[in-house]
Amino acid sequence: MVDRYITGVVERVSPEAPVPVVRVEGEQAAIGGAGNVAANISALGAACSVVGCVGDDEDGRALRTALRELGVETSGLVVDEDRPTTVKTRVMARHQQIVRFDVEVESDVPGRVGIDLMASIRRQGAGADAVVLEDYNKGVLTEGVIDAALEVARDVGIPTVVDPKRRNFFAFAGATVLKPNAKELQDALGSFIRPEDEEWMAVTRERLGCDYLLLTLGERGMVLSGGEPGHAHVPAVARSVYDVSGAGDTVTAVMATVLAAGGSALEAAELATHAAAVEVGKIGVATVSPHEILEHMDSHSKKFEGSADE
Repeated sequence: MVDRYITGVVERVSPEAPVPVVRVEGEQAAIGGAGNVAANISALGAACSVVGCVGDDEDGRALRTALRELGVETSGLVVDEDRPTTVKTRVMARHQQIVRFDVEVESDVPGRVGIDLMASIRRQGAGADAVVLEDYNKGVLTEGVIDAALEVARDVGIPTVVDPKRRNFFAFAGATVLKPNAKELQDALGSFIRPEDEEWMAVTRERLGCDYLLLTLGERGMVLSGGEPGHAHVPAVARSVYDVSGAGDTVTAVMATVLAAGGSALEAAELATHAAAVEVGKIGVATVSPHEILEHMDSHSKKFEGSADE
């Protein structure tokens, strides 16, 4: 999807209705949705191929161009002439969002598009070291597409990292890592969550059918259940927070890249929390480089050592 930002200033209220009048000063577009995960993976220095759906429109063509400029392979994208490329437009004034309007179709993609998506997954997945499923409830990750992606990963013997949404939350059984946030998990289960309870996390992980459950908790960090050590709290390490948008995409990208490189889930989560700390220190959706992650880890380590000495 495309994230478009229209920026300006508000100096008066419209005489036509009780709404602010924004005098537009600038406009910019960024790669959003699953494309932002791909952009983050590319920024980490890994090769990345995307599979997804775009419209036969100017936004879809611009999105493909922007991804290719980042080194992302786009031959797996499927064009659906009957639905537009998803575009979220935010009108901003003095860093405050005035309104957002979306151009999108959320219904499941038609059967012919689903078949093309599954073919792309099998083609791209054959040479991959990890598969990421980034769901935004936009109708692309149908149960058939999800099953195809998980099947390819099983056949090739590679990990899968899933960032789920409510519609097909329980369809990702068999994933290596399932990474919901607190609200998503609570909504899916229909009950209060207990991330600090090791047994509850283990039972929930078994219910969801994943090897690892990585529950993100915002400023409280993340909780990882599964494997060794079985249950771990990975605290947040942000030095300053300017904008949390895109932090979840950064965590997903780092998790997948570290697992693809042979790292453990705990190592991936620890690196991901440092990456997220760098990302939230930037304005807007942004990518994070390996140098920035290492620099943040070094700074955090020195700060921790200094506190210990005191």
